[in-house]
Amino acid sequence: MCHMKHAKHLLNFLALFPDNTYGVDSGGDPKVIPKLTFEEFKEFHRKYYHPGNARIWFYGDDDPNERLRILNEYLDLFDTSPASSESKVEPQKLFSNPVRIVGKYPAGKGGDLRKKHMVCLNWLLSDKPLDLETELTLGFLDHLMLGTPASPLRKILLESGLGDAIVGGGMEDELLQPQFSIGLKGVSEDDIQKVEELVMSTLKSLAEEGFNSEAVEASMNTIEFSLRENNTGSFPRGLSLMLRSIGKWIYDMDPFEPLKYEKPLMALKARIAEEGSKAVFSPLIQKYILNNPHCVTVEMQPDPEKASRDEAVEREILEKVKAGMTEEDLAELARATQELRLKQETPDPPEALKSVPSLSLLDIPKEPIHVPIEIGVINDVKVLRHDLFTNDVLYTEIVFDMSSLKQDLLPLVPLFCQSLMEMGTKDMDFVQLNQLIGRKTGGISVYPFTSSVRGKEYPCSHIIVRGKAMAGCAEDLFNLVNCILQEVQFTDQQRFKQFVSQSKARMENRLRGSGHGIAAARMDAKLNTAGWIAEQMGGVSYLEFLQALEEKVDQDWIGISSSLEEIRKSLLSRKGCLINMTSEGKNLMNSEKYVSKFLDLLPSSSSVEKTTWNGRLSSENEAIVIPTQVNYVGKATNIYDTGYQLKGSAYVISKYISNTWLWDRVRVSGGAYGGFCDFDTHSGVFSFLSYRDPNLLKTLDVYDGTGDFLRQLEMDDDTLTKAIIGTIGDVDAYQLPDAKGYSSLLRYLLGVTEEERQKRREEILSTSLKDFKEFADAIEAAKQKGVVVAVASPDDVDAANKEHPNFFQVKKAL
Repeated sequence: MCHMKHAKHLLNFLALFPDNTYGVDSGGDPKVIPKLTFEEFKEFHRKYYHPGNARIWFYGDDDPNERLRILNEYLDLFDTSPASSESKVEPQKLFSNPVRIVGKYPAGKGGDLRKKHMVCLNWLLSDKPLDLETELTLGFLDHLMLGTPASPLRKILLESGLGDAIVGGGMEDELLQPQFSIGLKGVSEDDIQKVEELVMSTLKSLAEEGFNSEAVEASMNTIEFSLRENNTGSFPRGLSLMLRSIGKWIYDMDPFEPLKYEKPLMALKARIAEEGSKAVFSPLIQKYILNNPHCVTVEMQPDPEKASRDEAVEREILEKVKAGMTEEDLAELARATQELRLKQETPDPPEALKSVPSLSLLDIPKEPIHVPIEIGVINDVKVLRHDLFTNDVLYTEIVFDMSSLKQDLLPLVPLFCQSLMEMGTKDMDFVQLNQLIGRKTGGISVYPFTSSVRGKEYPCSHIIVRGKAMAGCAEDLFNLVNCILQEVQFTDQQRFKQFVSQSKARMENRLRGSGHGIAAARMDAKLNTAGWIAEQMGGVSYLEFLQALEEKVDQDWIGISSSLEEIRKSLLSRKGCLINMTSEGKNLMNSEKYVSKFLDLLPSSSSVEKTTWNGRLSSENEAIVIPTQVNYVGKATNIYDTGYQLKGSAYVISKYISNTWLWDRVRVSGGAYGGFCDFDTHSGVFSFLSYRDPNLLKTLDVYDGTGDFLRQLEMDDDTLTKAIIGTIGDVDAYQLPDAKGYSSLLRYLLGVTEEERQKRREEILSTSLKDFKEFADAIEAAKQKGVVVAVASPDDVDAANKEHPNFFQVKKAL
């Protein structure tokens, strides 16, 4: 989480919930943590991490009586505990007057700090939990106001020009009492009050005027589609149901109530039909927001000195503690620290690991999960069909080849995709188009996809249009995709300027909060062309492009608009197009006529010649410097360049390195939030990454020790079996029908055959300790030739360059 976002989040909760546990930082306050004793820490764990304070959830078709027998056997080992009643969250009483809080967040010294303020208005909606129908209605209201780019509260705030991006998550109902938050970041100091006034006046206008019928129908269809589809992504449905249930259950309410949406949904639809949407939604805006005095306004101000001040205070606290210790105390502290480090770095004994129940290799299917695929042709375009049960939903992907695109247009591609979805046509403005999509489909998205292809010099690079609808609306779906691709006009200069500001704000957030992703993209861009393309559209290079583009929109809008049209001309053609569809067989057949009509409307070939991209960033070590107290440290190399030939055992080994060596050394001993490695089998890039890491060079030393770790590794059969089964768990990750069809599409694009999948699976299942030892030689290449990218604090980068002169080339990003 970035500094501003984290600080805002803490202030919001501290102010909204001053009297209960939500007002306390769950991660711990750095000013208070040094006062915590180990005895207090142990006692807290003993008391509250107890089965008496747990909720136990089963999902499956096993024998319920056997479940309870096993559970009883385990719970009999424990005494009763008062933890459940003592950890009960008491409701926060509502304020009688609004509250305003002004805080500061660490900011870089570059740029105009006067335009880096943030303001967010937050309401606690009720002093007690709400009934399911009110909760569902508030969820609809939230979607109406904020859920899409066309939603009025979102649209008005972004079009005001008062800030760069929305902050606040809208309606939140996961805690005991629901909240509503909304505001802007990237606000000028002089515009703070204007933002607050605009939020209130917009909410008042919505309460007085209501929402148009098209917007209500679009929201209703979108939410109902989502509830009925119950698409939990890669999350197993049992876990998803548990997480939905737990939001009520941990507050001693009915765990099954959140799963019963049908009755309140029908009641809501009936009320809207009978009374009209204004009669349903306007009283909620009045009661829970406009007339609610429990409102906390949080203003965050940039402070370039805050980080150094906070560090100085922390040093002073620790120095005071140290000054109060005797020589014997210090010696004992050193001894205890060494003992702790030894415990952290000593693997669990085999007998302890064996006590954890696990599957055996005999339980693992010998063949990969099969996804039915039939390859046909419509109008000279290949069509992949996946006959799977989808409950009458049609999922489709329309893929266009990006290889005709000029190299200098690549950074414009993400904004081109957003423009397709959020600009209007000759006959419809973008609000009407957005509402039409919401009324007729389950959603449409457009995005770039780029990957290396193993054994090939040139990357796979495409634009993918992804959509879903009930099978009876297949014609509407393909008509709308055609409308988006061919009829949207790139003429709205101010709206495009908003896209640039929003994208810049998102990229800055990524740098602060997900620096490991930025580091990984940057390393890839130094090692292969696919990585370079992706970094142009989503890394530091993209941020730099956006910073320059913000000014260029005013200076050369005609040129930018022409470039967007050129991208469209380069992409849209039947040549290089591919259609992917997933649904029941009858729906696939019925949809063919709509696919044929859609393809008829495309140009037969691109009017632009194919081009060759040869981009790659220079390979020196690089530090991306940002105002932060933690680092994101990466190191990578292409192990195919060393002569390594891909084997399935590499999946097992890289996962094992992450779960043992890197977990123990980077996270447990090193104090980082996370440390892991990743092997891209398409490009051959093996990368190490850390997340929110207090170290820099020490972490690189851990990465460099990986080869020796593998060479010296001893592993019994039980440990090896668990490593193999864990890897198969990833390979056979839970997938719903849409994900199965999409995964099959990606395998087709990347040339991964069923024979290769079978071969890799057999190699995974037959992984041996010898494979681990042999892999050490490939990993050694990272130590010798690896490229390093760190997103890090200025002080840590300076210290690293002093210890190893010119180790990092420094790039200031914020």
